[in-house]
Amino acid sequence: MREVIVQTSTEYAVLIGRGLLEQAGAEIAKRIRPCKAAVITDSTVAELYAEKVEKSLQKAGFSCCRFVFPAGEGSKNIHTLSEMLEFLAEEEMTRQDIIVALGGGVVGDMAGFGAAVYQRGIRFVQIPTTFLAAVDSSVGGKTAIDLKAGKNMAGAFYQPHLVLCDVETMQTLPRKYFADGIAETLKYGVIGDAKLFAQAASGKFCENLEGIIETCVKMKRDIVVEDEFDTGRRQLLNLGHTLGHAIEKRSDFTITHGHAVAIGLYLIAKAAEQRGIAQAGLAGQIKEALEQNGLPTETAYTAEEIMAGILRDKKRRGGEIVFVFPVKIGYCELISIPVEDVQKLVEEVLEKKVEPI
Repeated sequence: MREVIVQTSTEYAVLIGRGLLEQAGAEIAKRIRPCKAAVITDSTVAELYAEKVEKSLQKAGFSCCRFVFPAGEGSKNIHTLSEMLEFLAEEEMTRQDIIVALGGGVVGDMAGFGAAVYQRGIRFVQIPTTFLAAVDSSVGGKTAIDLKAGKNMAGAFYQPHLVLCDVETMQTLPRKYFADGIAETLKYGVIGDAKLFAQAASGKFCENLEGIIETCVKMKRDIVVEDEFDTGRRQLLNLGHTLGHAIEKRSDFTITHGHAVAIGLYLIAKAAEQRGIAQAGLAGQIKEALEQNGLPTETAYTAEEIMAGILRDKKRRGGEIVFVFPVKIGYCELISIPVEDVQKLVEEVLEKKVEPI
């Protein structure tokens, strides 16, 4: 088992290994005195892993209750959050108890945000069951729900007390959902690790999944410790996400997060080349890596449709939006673009004219 310590406002460990679902209760009990545990999960994960985790918790002395919501991004909204909070209150959960987020990024976001606001803060543990959640969303303390206006528009910075990554849950994922995690892994490579990029681009790293997750978690750890509340360097983690989120939201989440980020990653690399920011050939290199892993690089959405999503992006700061531009594999720059120039950027990468705003 590998361990990464994250020293943010709440210090916690990220444990990476095999068979951790069976060890969940024991590992949590080392850090949190046995109490009542609310397992928050979705309808897909509940059938696969909820009973196993609850048995582990009970064996370690915890009592359990379970809240299950329909799987999918469509559940990541204020209505599900309200139902979850009412459930916690009905179960008489207190601040001495814990929430256990069992699932992918949607579950982690929902449970984490619920933990942040229930009784002004209750401890929670992340148990990611997807590759994407393990390498990215389960670490760093960003929690959120979607609003009609856009993705992750309401949320809180709230760190977990422990993260348990059982790689056995990730190796049984359908290829499409495993590829979502590859997109985020490639993102980390472009941000700051050429070796990681090469490993992920090859598509031949499943035998070293624990090592890949550890590398990504350490990279995110270092960035988050420096900029926990996303005002500076942490914005590098948004590489590909401004365009990606707009595409994801426009599809009504039929395009998964990782697939949307893949498209956004290629398009922003293309824009960086066109503007002379990136090394020649970078966009082609990224496109090849994405396609090698079965990830998309194109979108059928128009510039108008993508612009509508970008203008509502939470990364907008007044009249500017901060974009992460890749310069070469392993290095990116943050550049603020006036909103009126963003329109031109979208036109450039899509090679389609958009009507003036």
